[in-house]
This record gives sequence, C-alpha cells and structure tokens, in this order.
Amino acid sequence: MKIGFIGLGNMGGPMAANLAKAGHEVTGFDMVPVDIDGVTMAASGAEAAKGRDVVVTMLPNGQILRAVANEIIPAMDAGTAFVDCSTVDVESARDVAKQAADAGLLPVDAPVSGGVGGATAGTLTFMAGGSADAFAKAEPLFDIMGQKAVHCGDSGAGQAAKICNNMILGITMIGTCEAFALADKLGLDRQKMFDVVSTSSGYSWSMNAYCPAPGVGPQSPADNDYKPGFAAELMLKDLRLSQHAAEAADADTPLGQAATALYEQFVESEDGRGMDFSAMLPRFEKRSRS
Repeated sequence: MKIGFIGLGNMGGPMAANLAKAGHEVTGFDMVPVDIDGVTMAASGAEAAKGRDVVVTMLPNGQILRAVANEIIPAMDAGTAFVDCSTVDVESARDVAKQAADAGLLPVDAPVSGGVGGATAGTLTFMAGGSADAFAKAEPLFDIMGQKAVHCGDSGAGQAAKICNNMILGITMIGTCEAFALADKLGLDRQKMFDVVSTSSGYSWSMNAYCPAPGVGPQSPADNDYKPGFAAELMLKDLRLSQHAAEAADADTPLGQAATALYEQFVESEDGRGMDFSAMLPRFEKRSRS
C-alpha cells in the first residue's frame, strides 16, 4: 500500500518504521524533523496524504487532530482510509470521522494500548471505531503494527474503549501502589506480597505485568528509576478524557474522579511530571495518613 503517516513522535515513528519494514511505501510528516528508516519525508501533512491508499495519524490531542484533518482531508482521494491512532476526546473523533466520511473517505478511530515498547515491537492493541469497510481496509496494517485489533463499533467507539480501559488502569495502579505502601508499613516483604496477590483475587495487569515495586515481578519502569514507559502526565490526560466523557454521558465515576485528582496533584503539584505513572508507589511511601 501507499501510506501517509502524520505524527512521527515516540509512538508514531516506530509504527511508521514497522510499516516500511513490511514493504509498504510510507511517506511521513512531522512538525519536528525526524529521520526514520524506510520513510520518505514530505514537506507538509497534505503532501504526505496526497495519493495515498491509507493515511495514519498519531497526534497529541483533539484540537490538533481537527487542525490536521482540515489540512489533509481535501488532499485525500475518495475511498482512502483515514486511520487516526491518537487518543483524543470522543467528540473530536466523531466530528473528524463525519468530516472524513462526508468527503468520501473511510474513517477509523483506532487508539492504541501498549506504549512505546509495543509500538517498537509491533505488539500494540488497536481499539477501532468506524464502518466494517473502513476497518477491513485498515486491518492489514493493524496486523503489522500490533498483535490485536478489535472493531468496537461505529465512529468514536475506539476512543470510548480506550478511555474506559485507561480509567481502569489508572484506578488499579493507584490501588496497587497503595497496597504496597501499606504492606511496607505492616512489615510485609514485597516479594511475598507479590507472590500472594499475583496469584489470588488481587491479580491485575498493574500488579502482574507492570509491577510498581522495583525488583519484584517482570521488568518494568520501576526497575529503571521510574523512567516512563507510560508517563504520569499521559495518564492524567487519559483520565481527564474519561471524566470529560463521563460528564457528557451523565455517568457516575467516583473512582475515576478520585484517580484524576490524585494524578493531577502528582503531576502538577509534586514531582510526577516526567515520571512513569507507576511512580505513585514512592509517592505513597513518603506519605502518612494525615
């Protein structure tokens, strides 16, 4: 396929590289000059999108997605798949999808889970919203960039799945960090704590696959001084998106609200910015109940 790829940062760069390695003709654009093996760089987003079979975007937020869509949609041929892998608000995803569909394009909102490691290894999970035809055109690329793609429903469903998933992740990571901090104060060895919880009812991805305690469980950012695999400020962004959606849908999410408030405090008033989101554990270690 001829593929345009716009947004070649920490996530988009390796994703585009994997598409090129698989033999696709990839033309890329980013606001910051980058050099990616196999990717031909264009002078603008519109140039990267022109004459492509599929255009993929990986952008920071809904406002930027809307601006990029305004630039590239007029340059794209009817029948082109517009696959947005950004994590944005559901409203922006649906508005851009409608704009693309009205122009004769095949829009797919397909945010990802798996972080930079998954983007590099080609093991991402894609949560996709859009028509069956749009998903079918994008699916071969999902198979290259990831290990799983789920068609969640109509436009916006991919974003809905992503923010619900990450609300769970933020909540469970806080609970896992709280539990380790409590175990420390109760004199319980961390390895013993992990051995029990990871094989009983406290099992979770935050505990078993991404344990926030250094030296316990599989390798995780905790074993690298909490340098980000998934930065705390990105978790805060996703939690805010979840609460924006909850407000719009009149959904009661008290734990989501509490997790958002804790990550706001951690990122904006403490030392969490630039740390992995699992660095909540050393935060709780230093705190008392009062």
